[in-house]
Amino acid sequence: MQISALQWLTGGRLVQETKKCKDTLFPYIKDNIHDYLRTHWEEEQCQEDVGLLRKQAEEDSHLGGVVPIPMESRDGEEEIERVIQAVVDNVSWQMSLDRKTTALKQLQGHIWRAAYENGRVKGEFFEDVVPAVKKWREAGMKVYIYSSGSVEAQKLLFGNSTQGDISSLFDGHFDTQIGPKVESESYQRIASSIGCSTNNILFLTDVTREADAAEEVDMHVAIVVRPGNAGLTDDEKSYYRLITSFNELFLPSST
Repeated sequence: MQISALQWLTGGRLVQETKKCKDTLFPYIKDNIHDYLRTHWEEEQCQEDVGLLRKQAEEDSHLGGVVPIPMESRDGEEEIERVIQAVVDNVSWQMSLDRKTTALKQLQGHIWRAAYENGRVKGEFFEDVVPAVKKWREAGMKVYIYSSGSVEAQKLLFGNSTQGDISSLFDGHFDTQIGPKVESESYQRIASSIGCSTNNILFLTDVTREADAAEEVDMHVAIVVRPGNAGLTDDEKSYYRLITSFNELFLPSST
């Protein structure tokens, strides 16, 4: 697939370009959220995260299975433990539904930050990703990330990878605060934010609903097929441009 030297490139899902996000980062949340909350409970940032989750739970009260998060009604370790367990159960419920709420992503980002800082987690990428992005940058293209993971989580991933700090390869980051990834308005906002017309942007993703939303505002799209990604129907395979490696995105010849 050839791309114009005038096009801007935006990365698709952060998860898509890491080998083990689903196998490492998300399980890390489930295994460590309780200890993280116990350790950081008295900190302002942790209480802000819990407050956002509590508000989200109130907005989700009409959904089956939602876990409300109570306020602390009295002092004592037992009361703190009761509220912490509610937070853990709420997060587990949201993650089981693969929800992308800002409240969930913010707490996840803070837990991952602690893990990165402690050296317990490293970002790991498919082998074609970093060399390809370097070539695009050398050709004068700009590369942005739009992920359901928070901007902070994205920066942590790229700043603490098995290949060192590669954050300088990216010109900007977007998360769901600019809008849901399945709504076309979000892609229009991104284009406006980076000062580029939508038809000069190539959006890479592994989710067809995201691709559809980007196409609605005239972005170019390609579906990245990686091990572990959701399968595609025959109709989707015939409709979308598919790549299995970033190496399949060819820069135009300079001659």
